[in-house]
Amino acid sequence: MKLIVGLGNPGNEYAKTRHNAGFLVLDELANRLAVSFSGKIALKGEVGEAPNEKLVLLKPSTFMNLSGEAVKAAAAKYRIAPKDILIVLDDADIAFSELRLRESGSAAGHNGMKSILEQFPADTSVARLKVGIGRDESGHMPLDEWVLAKWTKEEAAALPNLVSKAADKAQEWYG
Repeated sequence: MKLIVGLGNPGNEYAKTRHNAGFLVLDELANRLAVSFSGKIALKGEVGEAPNEKLVLLKPSTFMNLSGEAVKAAAAKYRIAPKDILIVLDDADIAFSELRLRESGSAAGHNGMKSILEQFPADTSVARLKVGIGRDESGHMPLDEWVLAKWTKEEAAALPNLVSKAADKAQEWYG
């Protein structure tokens, strides 16, 4: 069994922000696999099960910096080892539309990833698929505002292709 977790913030006010790139990729995977999400209070998230794929999709319903709680609960319920978990998250240090798949690493300043890594022993490897959101080219917008801002028109137009490429990478990971 494998677990793919898309990071984001719950609520309509965050739905179309850069920080919710992980949720967009999970929605695409669910669509491809004909999986529906349902809220699971005990797991602190929305869960979709693809039994033929031996795959669980999770969108934490906690805010980003508490994502680890949902990951820990889902991993325990489904008896999934950290090596069988993939986290899909936004990364402002990667140019918009670039992807980076890593089998391990640090949180690199991402509070959602930090929360997840805190749930496991220090040397535990958890794979991550980073979706590049870039940074404000003008340099005037602080990072916390940038990630919570809505996509520009140009980004929004390119987003379906980026989400599709990221879902392809996630499928390669668990396939």
